[in-house]
Amino acid sequence: MANNLFSRSAHDLGAAAWFGGSLMGAVGLNGAAAAAKDPKERTRLSTIGWAKWTPVQTGALMAHTIGGVGLILGNKARLAKQKGASSNTAVKTAVTLAGMGLTLYAGVLGKKVGELADQGAEGVTEPRAGASEELKKAQKQLKVVQWLIPAASGTVVVLGAQQGEQQRPSNLVDGIFNRR
Repeated sequence: MANNLFSRSAHDLGAAAWFGGSLMGAVGLNGAAAAAKDPKERTRLSTIGWAKWTPVQTGALMAHTIGGVGLILGNKARLAKQKGASSNTAVKTAVTLAGMGLTLYAGVLGKKVGELADQGAEGVTEPRAGASEELKKAQKQLKVVQWLIPAASGTVVVLGAQQGEQQRPSNLVDGIFNRR
């Protein structure tokens, strides 16, 4: 089997940063910003924090993608022959693309919330009484999306672990000779 150390490392580190950063942001950053005394600071501080994280998140997604493509190319024979390998890759690709779409959408929503920060908020994703419908709508959507991202990226990590298990010698032999 070819040595895929670079591809596997980029793939796994990118997914880890994506998962960890999104979960820490939803829990830590948004939670801390919600504790600001000034309601106008709550969304403003969160927006600043997420803006600082965006280049890292983008790099993580790029590393994950480059590593994933490298792994697919390095394992194309196994993907064609081993039972379950190609279906895992297809599902993981679909979940990755959906998660990336959610990540992009969260950025759009976060930007909108940041632009409307002067209205104040109960929390980053909780509107304040008297907030505009535009802010309320963006915060409601962000409240859901902020949890869908770590769910998607966590699923990608688990599917990657499953792929690693498929490459154990006993599973590899069994998957090729007992393909159904």
